[in-house]
Amino acid sequence: MKKLYVNPMNKLSHINPELQGHFSEHLGRCIYEGLFVGEDSDIPNKNGMRTDVVEALKEMKIPVLRWPGGCFADEYHWEDGIGPKETRKRMINTHWGGVVEDNSFGTHEFMELCDQLGCKTYVNGNVGSGTVQEMSSWVEYMTFEGVSPMADLRKKNGREDAWTVDFFGVGNENWGCGGNMTPEYYANLYRRYQTYVRNYNPEKKIFKVCCGANADDYEWTDVVMKNCFRSPEEFHGFMDGISLHYYTVPNNWVNKGSATDFTDKEWYMTLKKTLKMEELISHHTAIMDKYDKQHKVGLIVDEWGTWFDVEPGTNPGFLYQQNTVRDALVAGINLNIFNKHSDRVRMANIAQLVNVLQSVILTDGENMVLTPTYHVFNMYKYHQDAELLESFIENETVGLEDEYKIPALSESVSLGKDGLVHITITNSSIDESYDIEGVIADTDIKSVNGEIVTGEIHAHNTFDAPETVKKEDFAGCSIKDNKLSFTIPAASVLHLAVEI
Repeated sequence: MKKLYVNPMNKLSHINPELQGHFSEHLGRCIYEGLFVGEDSDIPNKNGMRTDVVEALKEMKIPVLRWPGGCFADEYHWEDGIGPKETRKRMINTHWGGVVEDNSFGTHEFMELCDQLGCKTYVNGNVGSGTVQEMSSWVEYMTFEGVSPMADLRKKNGREDAWTVDFFGVGNENWGCGGNMTPEYYANLYRRYQTYVRNYNPEKKIFKVCCGANADDYEWTDVVMKNCFRSPEEFHGFMDGISLHYYTVPNNWVNKGSATDFTDKEWYMTLKKTLKMEELISHHTAIMDKYDKQHKVGLIVDEWGTWFDVEPGTNPGFLYQQNTVRDALVAGINLNIFNKHSDRVRMANIAQLVNVLQSVILTDGENMVLTPTYHVFNMYKYHQDAELLESFIENETVGLEDEYKIPALSESVSLGKDGLVHITITNSSIDESYDIEGVIADTDIKSVNGEIVTGEIHAHNTFDAPETVKKEDFAGCSIKDNKLSFTIPAASVLHLAVEI
């Protein structure tokens, strides 16, 4: 019997809804076919946006969406994507698949999508191949209400009112595809470029995101924080957040492994790799603490998730992969980690939203499939805008060989806006279930409801069998002597909603 302890009196930090954010890039079939089909499509749509996908994402309570990249962002010139679609520039997407990009999805379409979704906007600017003036003009085009060349151009293109840009990234992966820069060089560029990301509306301040590290490149974080951080009281602040990218790759970047055909060893390899997120956040936070002890700058994990070999027969540059119970565990573990570090982690964006990498939705023509990862996000949505509670779970080690041993269980607990205590637990063991007794200190437990995502480890949803893995009711939790009593099955992600 494992013990779960919750102290509802100790609220540790606020869990921003944006910890469950998402990412959409002009890559493969994420934007085109996945989100945007055009107004003339036979697929049901509203102003070109797929109705079925939009409704599914609204049910999941998507809080924020990042666009247009990714590597694509640092070769994206925003003026190519405005004005009449028939006059927009056509180009080759040199990063992803060598296909023609017709720019029919641009700024206006992205803002329309976010409006339909009811989510916040995260726009990524071009530092790698763009100019300061280009970035400044884009911000003016999107957010300036007064009289100016860019505001007039926006109005000419059919949008009278300015939009709200909630988050703005000043470059992307500038240590790699965004320019192969040194941290010292990027830090100086960031100071310059962010100057012109102006807050034209003081009541709608843009949250500026500085390009952070690739995985465990701690030197990058140190150099950039040292050169770019200023407190909000000094010079109005240079940055509000710094990013971190980390992908879960079970084998190596040359041979990543199949998304669906994997061994027990590769299951544990994958989950061990994903648990590295805990170490990365802790170490980057320690560096940030040297310069920002008050945690005014947020850590923004705006690219994370599994990265496997593409599905056989698909374009290697489209990064299309299936999604199994293994991905569900990766999602649950990382979301628990983000919750536990919500004092520093302010936003996270899984890569990517539809048809790319660890997506929550797959599409094929007019058909749509919700992945196991979607169902995990749909369970975790109750943590959004909640208060993290102090919690601890007794654990044990599982896995094959010493090299691939991992903790069996992970958890996070919050007090939701609905007044309920929300407990999420993952069980990484392939074959062991665990009896758990849950204690909520100094509290009377009135009732409990549960839901779960579980199944055979290779199980996944296809267009012929779209509900093989889904969120299901969990009736296996009872209340005994004012304690929770339940058994969490092997290879599962569990959510309990407790009335106190």
